[in-house]
Amino acid sequence: MSDDIALAVKTFVLDEFLPGEDPEELMMETPLITGGILDSIATLKLVLFLEERWSIKLAAHETSPDHLDTIEKIAGLVRSKQS
Repeated sequence: MSDDIALAVKTFVLDEFLPGEDPEELMMETPLITGGILDSIATLKLVLFLEERWSIKLAAHETSPDHLDTIEKIAGLVRSKQS
């Protein structure tokens, strides 16, 4: 995983929500919300992390599984907010 954003998101998800899990099990396309890893509170924590870490602001519609369900989607969203 060469993408700095994806790596930071993966590290955050592992540290906050999957302590002790094998990092190799969490892939770029692992479903986080629809797979039950993130509930509504965890998703809110993730949004706060993203906004603080990259100085971006997410709109309400961007906090859905459409945008936050995988590390790949999250990294793409952050990149789109930076440009």
